[in-house]
Amino acid sequence: MLIAKPTAALLIATLSSTVLFILLSSRPNLSPRPDSMARSFVLWLHGLGDSGPANEPIKTLFTSPEFRNTIWSFPSAPSIPVTCNYGAVMPSWFDIHEIPITANSPKDESGLLKAVRNVHKMIDKEIAAGTNPKNVFVCGFSQGGALTLASALLYPQTLGGAAVFSGWLPFNSSIIQQIPPEAKRTPILWSHGIDDRTVMFEAGQAGPPFLEQAGVSCEFKAYPGLAHSISNDELKHLESWIKTRLNSSS
Repeated sequence: MLIAKPTAALLIATLSSTVLFILLSSRPNLSPRPDSMARSFVLWLHGLGDSGPANEPIKTLFTSPEFRNTIWSFPSAPSIPVTCNYGAVMPSWFDIHEIPITANSPKDESGLLKAVRNVHKMIDKEIAAGTNPKNVFVCGFSQGGALTLASALLYPQTLGGAAVFSGWLPFNSSIIQQIPPEAKRTPILWSHGIDDRTVMFEAGQAGPPFLEQAGVSCEFKAYPGLAHSISNDELKHLESWIKTRLNSSS
C-alpha cells in the first residue's frame, strides 16, 4: 500500500489516545464500596507514541463503588524504531508497518508475541498477589487495543474480560490453533469509531467474525462520528461492562 509520508508528530498525534477531554465535567463522589467486594485489577495499554502516565486520568471516571478496591496499572511501552514512521524511535509495543491500518495490513507477529509475554508477566504478578483471574481486565487503545486482544487470547486462564478500543487483529488466522480453551471463555468488548481514518473501521469490523470462528464471545459497538480517539460514551459503557463481570469473592 502506498501512503503519504507522515511526520513523527502526526503519527504520535493520530495514534495516541486523547484522554484529557474526558475530564471536562466532574462527577460526584460515591459512598465507599462494601468491604465484601473483592480486589480487582485493570491493566490499560496505551497507543503508539503515548505513555502510561498520560492515560492515568481515565481511572478517575470509574467512580462506582465497585471500583473502590480496584488496582489500576498504566505501563509504558519501550521505545523502538517504527516502520510506519520511517524508523523513527518512539514508544511502541511492537512494530507497525503502515498507516492507515486496514484489515489486510502487514503484521509484526514476533514483536507482538514478545509484548504479549510482558503483559502476561504483569497479569501473573497480580494474580500471585491474590487477585481472582476473573477480576482481571485488560484494556487498550489503538496499538494497545491490538495488544490487549492478543494478550487475552493467549493467556492460559479465563480473565474477567478484555476491552479493545479502536484496535485491530495484529496476527494471522493461524493463531487460532494457539488459543487455550480457558482463554476462549474470556469475554471481549470491542469499540470502534465509524469515522476512524487511522485504524480503519473495516479493521475493527474484521474482529468479531475472527473471534466467532475461534469460539470467543465478542460484543462489538460502533460509534458514529467518532474518529481515532476515546469518547465518554465508550468509557461509561466500559465501566458498566466491567461492573457486571466483577466477582465478589477473591
